[in-house]
Amino acid sequence: MWSAAAHIHAADDARRLAKRRLPWMIFDYIDGSAGNETGAARNRAALDAVTLRPRILRNVAQRDLSTSIFGVTAARPFGIAPMGMCNLSGPGADLMLARLAARHKVPHGVSTVASTPLEDILDAAEGHAWFQLYFSGDGAGTFKLVERARQAGYQTLVLTVDVPEVGRRPRELRHGFKMPFRIGPKQFLDFALHPRWSLTSLAAGKPQMANFAMPGYVFDRTESRARADWETLARLRDAWPGNLVIKGVLDVEDAIRLKAAGVDGIQVSSHGSRQLEAAPAPISVLPQIRQALGPDFPVFFDSGLRSGEDVLRALTQGADFTFFGRILQFAIAASGEAGLERMWDVLTSELSSAMAQTGVTSINRLYAEAS
Repeated sequence: MWSAAAHIHAADDARRLAKRRLPWMIFDYIDGSAGNETGAARNRAALDAVTLRPRILRNVAQRDLSTSIFGVTAARPFGIAPMGMCNLSGPGADLMLARLAARHKVPHGVSTVASTPLEDILDAAEGHAWFQLYFSGDGAGTFKLVERARQAGYQTLVLTVDVPEVGRRPRELRHGFKMPFRIGPKQFLDFALHPRWSLTSLAAGKPQMANFAMPGYVFDRTESRARADWETLARLRDAWPGNLVIKGVLDVEDAIRLKAAGVDGIQVSSHGSRQLEAAPAPISVLPQIRQALGPDFPVFFDSGLRSGEDVLRALTQGADFTFFGRILQFAIAASGEAGLERMWDVLTSELSSAMAQTGVTSINRLYAEAS
């Protein structure tokens, strides 16, 4: 029997299969980037330009891919980036990702705009989950979510700061993508031409933004988030007793100020090139930020990673930990939970192989050794 999962040998395979199975509107929502997408191309080119140092005649028979993050051992130096409305890639995708996090003991970023309640995801992830927060409007609803995450048992909060306004993504706009869906003739035709996705999604119920069933809080994805400032951060630091990570940092001065403000870590990220087309490639600013913050301050990385070798590139440039995004959704779209597990195994194999080729037996202190 033909299995799509068995045909995933690299991230491009998952993307190709997902493109075939998903409605055009859904694929372009997941895959699209800001503007003419030159930022995404620049990000990829910058990652490709980072070379690794091959080493020979080192005993690399035993390789340890585990690392420590906020005092907790993670089986891999990569986790799951927060992604909104993951259930669009396949019914139950949020919980598939949560179960993956539990099996491999890595953090699962739970988006503010997840399709599944944040409590359910934390349970399925067996505690291996971080809650990602968007500030919006006047912040009243935002701080309600902070308290809800605290009561649910989340230990790490990730504030995303690079979305003062939702980026303009022409592929998404051309399809008239809205949440919740507004079905017109164009969208109806799109769904009709992709019956496998449409029928399974209808059977599971239309994906919704699940974290806003709270009195007095109606979330608008397009609402301005521009009021967040350093005072907002100070309020959040006072309100959150656990680890506080700031995601979307691309400037050295901002990184230094964040460290001084008492955050516990930063995430170098361009939001997958979905926000500002002219933003620098995150991998190009990562070494500068690492140098400015010193060797011991937690620095995480996402945006454009497509392989285990990309993970090793980011680690050698100064990241302590990395996160994958889109390609995990593509794997789910390609073949459900089997596709997701297959993609994870591919990434693990790619990283392990790259470690062997470069004489690396342990992820810990990799940046210090590479410098």
